[in-house]
Amino acid sequence: MEWIVNGVYLGVAALFILGLKAMASPVRARRGITWAGIGMVLATVATFALPGMKNLGLIVAAIVIGGGAAWWAGKVVKMTDMPQMVAIYNGMGGGAAALIAAVEFARGEVHGPVVATLAVLGSLIGSVAFSGSVVAFLKLQGIMKKALRLPAQNVVNVVLALVTVGLGAWIVVASSATGSANAALLVIFFALSLALGVVLTNPIGGADMPVVISLLNAFTGLAVGFEGYVLGNPALIIAGIVVGASGTLLTQLMARAMNRPILNVIFTPITGEAQAGGAIEGRMKEMSAQDAAAMMRFADKVIVIPGYGMAVAGAQHKVWEMAKLLEEAGVTVSFAIHPVAGRMPGHMNVLLAEAGVPYEKIFDLEEINADFGLTDVALVIGANDVVNPVARTDKTSPIYGMPILDADRARNCIVIKRGKGAGYSGIENGLFYAENTSMLYGSAQQAVADVITQIKELS
Repeated sequence: MEWIVNGVYLGVAALFILGLKAMASPVRARRGITWAGIGMVLATVATFALPGMKNLGLIVAAIVIGGGAAWWAGKVVKMTDMPQMVAIYNGMGGGAAALIAAVEFARGEVHGPVVATLAVLGSLIGSVAFSGSVVAFLKLQGIMKKALRLPAQNVVNVVLALVTVGLGAWIVVASSATGSANAALLVIFFALSLALGVVLTNPIGGADMPVVISLLNAFTGLAVGFEGYVLGNPALIIAGIVVGASGTLLTQLMARAMNRPILNVIFTPITGEAQAGGAIEGRMKEMSAQDAAAMMRFADKVIVIPGYGMAVAGAQHKVWEMAKLLEEAGVTVSFAIHPVAGRMPGHMNVLLAEAGVPYEKIFDLEEINADFGLTDVALVIGANDVVNPVARTDKTSPIYGMPILDADRARNCIVIKRGKGAGYSGIENGLFYAENTSMLYGSAQQAVADVITQIKELS
């Protein structure tokens, strides 16, 4: 029977990989999620057939409770809250991996230095992923409103990490022969591991948060893979490797998109509080919905740049309604997405797809940036750092060198924004003060609705 189960696991691995590959394209993403979901169901069902499985009733009850909670959350959680849901679900995976190791140590089932080392590494990484993801959730949910930075923060990070790793090494030595370790030592180790996740994530906020979520996701994958080896379960090993590898690649891509090394994200984070930088010349110029409508209605080409402000207002459907009206009037409308727009990778793409925007109208930074110089109007809706020209000009700015969408190079730029304050990262935006930029203040939902009304009157 065991060889049949392992054969199913092999098929599951293929489904995971094919599903992940399909998710690389918005057109095939739904298909990829379905394949991966089928693979997870098969892996779960096959596990019940493993020899020696016990407590089947408890396992089924846990699946029903967890699956029911996930189904309910998937139905009721708003798209704007998707980043924090991803963060907390990811944390649960890391916490589960750490608990697996804790149970195996308690049962005295960790034998040999290799297994003990992987169990400790899985415990450490999983605990950091769990507590760090909880902090990320609290920040994204608005419960924790400030980035908390300790005095000598980086020294604390390094010392706490070294002490925790040292305790882990002690546990490896103690458990290699007997399979178990001193209970008090294990409690201290897990407490320090959880504290390390909190201390590392607390100072991080603003523009760095999407990178952190992706990094913690990679941590969870690694932890699951290590604990799969401890349990001798190929499905966990495969799933962990796939998640760990894809999460690591995504983290590297996002860090590159921000021109911020991952070590800088951890040790010199953008906190979300007011940031230092050179003085910005010029003034913000307010415009009316009528003027914005006329500017876009009689343009040849308009590029829409959505940001988190659009997500918060739930304005994506209104934005697409406005775009269709402009296209009916002969205006070419495109959508430009920055890799870290919003608060998680792909956030804007999902919102636009939900509103019905065709995939062929949505372009990544590299695909569309050269078009801004030939564009009549760049419409920025609730975005900040991803269009901030300070990233090109001010070497004192925390985002200097970050690739941005070149909205300032369009002939005209309209920015829809709720108020005059700085964005999520706390960095003042030079685009708002540019000569060719006008500000349309208000909630994105209402502002776009007003523009739609004015466009209809002009038609």
